[in-house]
Amino acid sequence: MVLWNSAIPGISAGDEDATSTRQFLRTLKCDSGAPKTLEVAITRYVSAEPDKKGLVVDLVGAVHVADREYFEKLNALFDQYDVVLYELVAAEGQKVPDPKQLQNRGMLSQLQSGMGDALKLSFQLAHIDYRRHNMVHADMSADEFDESMRKRNESFTALLFRTMGYSIAREPGGQTDAQLLAALFSPNRALALKRILARQFSDMEGSISVFNGEGGSTLITERNKVALKRLEEQIAAGKKKIAIFYGAGHMSDMEARLLKDFNMKWDKTTWLVAWNMEE
Repeated sequence: MVLWNSAIPGISAGDEDATSTRQFLRTLKCDSGAPKTLEVAITRYVSAEPDKKGLVVDLVGAVHVADREYFEKLNALFDQYDVVLYELVAAEGQKVPDPKQLQNRGMLSQLQSGMGDALKLSFQLAHIDYRRHNMVHADMSADEFDESMRKRNESFTALLFRTMGYSIAREPGGQTDAQLLAALFSPNRALALKRILARQFSDMEGSISVFNGEGGSTLITERNKVALKRLEEQIAAGKKKIAIFYGAGHMSDMEARLLKDFNMKWDKTTWLVAWNMEE
């Protein structure tokens, strides 16, 4: 079954099979060993239940700051689904703000926007068309998010220190600090910084395990539960071609839930370039 239009450039076939260890984010390298592209998976699952024949769910990984062309390809892709479930910590029914108002949003959005400027990349909320009729909010409200973190005794400070500890353990001797310093003084600073971050992203699974801990986390597992509750509702409403557009770090847990709770099976993986780092 073909869902997306193969004429959309920049979407390439994967070489995985059903027994592969699934990747949802990958970095391809040049002959020199330098990162060439950061690519995000579009992973397809089909129902194993005879009475749900034709049901397709695609996990469309998101990188929140990326090349503008990446967001343009996603906009073209999203037209081909019955419904696209998207992440955004916001009250139900709250509209995604106009891009001109993004500077007035919270600290996280400002941080992502600033990161995009430094890397000469575009910010997701400024370029994805959330006004299309098939876009459906599938995330917590800010109050729900805060309450879940309180119940779990979680804090952003604790998550930050966990991540810092993991990074130090992976890069002993201050290697990352030295690379970062060199990048800041590089003639092409944006490219040098992107290459450093791409190397870090290549170990996304390890970083996410640090966020989650043994009992999961609000940031990943609890929000995924909300998204998949919305999926259940859309399937009950008769939708057949569904995309879940969430950060790539959410996808490993989402896949496990699709396989176990929805009796779905992996069908194929294709790849979309988020960052082009060729000189």
